Amino acid sequence: MPIPAPVLYPPFNIVRLSHVEYRVTDLAASRAFYVDTLGLQVSHEDANAIYLRAMEERGHHCVILTQGDEANVVRLGFKLYDHPDLDKAADWFTAQGLPTEWIERPFMGRVLQTRDPWGVPLEFYVEMARLPTIAQKYALYRGVKPLRIDHFNLFSADVDGAVAFYTQMGFRTTEYTEDAETGKCWAAWMHRKGGVHDIAFTNGLGPRLHHSAFWVPTPLNIIDLLDLMSTTGYRENIERGPGRHGISNAFFLYVRDPDGHRIEIYCSDYQTVDPDHEPIKWDLKDPQRQTLWGAPAPRSWFEEGSAFDSIATQEPLLKAQPIVAP
Repeated sequence: MPIPAPVLYPPFNIVRLSHVEYRVTDLAASRAFYVDTLGLQVSHEDANAIYLRAMEERGHHCVILTQGDEANVVRLGFKLYDHPDLDKAADWFTAQGLPTEWIERPFMGRVLQTRDPWGVPLEFYVEMARLPTIAQKYALYRGVKPLRIDHFNLFSADVDGAVAFYTQMGFRTTEYTEDAETGKCWAAWMHRKGGVHDIAFTNGLGPRLHHSAFWVPTPLNIIDLLDLMSTTGYRENIERGPGRHGISNAFFLYVRDPDGHRIEIYCSDYQTVDPDHEPIKWDLKDPQRQTLWGAPAPRSWFEEGSAFDSIATQEPLLKAQPIVAP
């Protein structure tokens, strides 16, 4: 299926991805992982939740960890350009026959909550509490030195459908994987902020969150994190990498938090701000698609993901099989 043409004047203006809310089963264990090991900064915490931001971020948070009985993903957040965009977004989702709700969120004010056609819980806002810059507070840097949240990747039962829907919201496709036998899209990378992606969709049982990713200064920070995790009780939490993706050209590492939520550590992709940027097509069977160096991903990377709270999953429409590590 051809990648749809970009919508350069969408019905409302999304600036970028913003935040993810994870439900975790042990808030103290999650704090030790995200704060003491990865190096995210605490912007607020209480008995039931911890709000975190990365080193370059002025917004109050990019991750919310909420205590619960079952680990899952509560919601994915996106920042809009201006207040009229919130009302335009509400009108647009309503016109698609999707539910909308207005709430007041701590540190965010007026928030629109909705979902996509497959049930992915989304929220949109304009103003988040602004905090003093800590980018040059080098005494605070630790762990992998995360600079900012970079993207979400979701398992999708219908990648072509997801690409068509998110294109209508103004997301532009940068790269995609095609199954040569069917001509259908097996995965796609889509952006708003001018990197390779704010959101990506991978064929699989969905919807589920495959991973959230954080941008770090250099590949050496990833090596430092591997040394740290392997000597502080997190060796089994290292899932895949380090390596360099063929798609995006990014240097990467995938790790799992104490509840199994997958986190990618990421750097070195490229700029995509030109509106006439042409998407790059990859064949599903190309061994350099997953990793430029040719190493395939483990089976867990294709099969395991984080469920969205109370959202039923569906088997993928496309049954094509990628290359899997033995």
